[in-house]
Amino acid sequence: MDPVRNPFAPGAGSQPPELAGRDEIISDAEIALQRILLGRHDKSQILLGLRGTGKTVLLNKIEQLAESYSHLTAFIEAPEDKSLAELLYPKIHQTLHKLSVIEGAKATAHSAMRALRAFASAFELSVGDVSISVDPEAGTADSGILAYDLSDLFIRVGEAAQSAGKAWTLLIDEVQYLSEPELSALIVAIHRVNQKNLPVMFFGAGLPQVAALSGDAKSYAERLFNYPPVGALDDPAAIAAIRQPIEDEGESISNDALQVILDRTQGYPYFLQEWGYQAWNTADASPIGSVDVERASSAAIRRLDEGFFRVRFDRLTPKEREYVIAMARLGGGPYRSSDVADVLGERVQSLGPRRAMIIRKGMIYSPAYGDIAFTVPMFEDYLERTSVMASK
Repeated sequence: MDPVRNPFAPGAGSQPPELAGRDEIISDAEIALQRILLGRHDKSQILLGLRGTGKTVLLNKIEQLAESYSHLTAFIEAPEDKSLAELLYPKIHQTLHKLSVIEGAKATAHSAMRALRAFASAFELSVGDVSISVDPEAGTADSGILAYDLSDLFIRVGEAAQSAGKAWTLLIDEVQYLSEPELSALIVAIHRVNQKNLPVMFFGAGLPQVAALSGDAKSYAERLFNYPPVGALDDPAAIAAIRQPIEDEGESISNDALQVILDRTQGYPYFLQEWGYQAWNTADASPIGSVDVERASSAAIRRLDEGFFRVRFDRLTPKEREYVIAMARLGGGPYRSSDVADVLGERVQSLGPRRAMIIRKGMIYSPAYGDIAFTVPMFEDYLERTSVMASK
């Protein structure tokens, strides 16, 4: 079949041709975005899920919805090597610049820009060509304490957006990479703008441990946010994610072929895109059959091993690799930390720092006390079928 017309898009955050099975999350976000413009409270959201479940795709969709409802948006990804203040500075500057040209918001945007200038000075921020020509406002967002200063800054941005008849939506991907003080400061800032009923919304996405991290940072976080789970698709949604794009191109796929794809992918959105992509390119003609999918599976697995799985494994140190290989030797997760220690022949306590570092790198998480699991679906299968496992 013509690869140019292949509708599938396996990639990090790439919008799939059919965003199936996420209607409730999208609807809830859309309602919240509209309510905040009317001056009515609604909860911010943090999407939680494993790698490859489509959290970034959903954040991108929510950003599009926000912009369609007169929100100004700021989308950032939280890397491990930059501070939250450094990430926010150019995005807030961009937002305030847009507000400053709106007649009713000029004064409040100018005030917010002065607060941003004070914030930049307090945290010694200088990002590329971003510079602010106004004088800093003494006593606002300039203490050098992030929890205080971020609240001041968010309030000023919210006031500027309100005076313009708009709202500001902040979206942060990979929330788990924020430090505990940064996450705490973000939660406090969102809480403060909520208390003042300002048009500011926050949508985040992160690995499952973010809910616990938020609660640890601030006990009221569980009441401040909704935490929609983003998991594998159920069978009807997974089938729609494959069948609909194919039929939109005037082609078809057999029920047997769909079942093979469901079995191989377990309904995980990224894997569905990869199998759909490879099945389309493998098939000589429509309808795509189960034989085509079986032939495509080796190419799909190879691409996942060389990219999706390998890039994560390569981030680990040799000792950290020993730990995750020991997990995989136990079969499917979750795993007891004590069982992993037994495989390695070490004490649980001595492995604590190693375990914590692997969690910090986003490779594993703790679904329950004493348990650990991979954040990457089917990662144990990857380890089992590679030479890495055999060599240990």
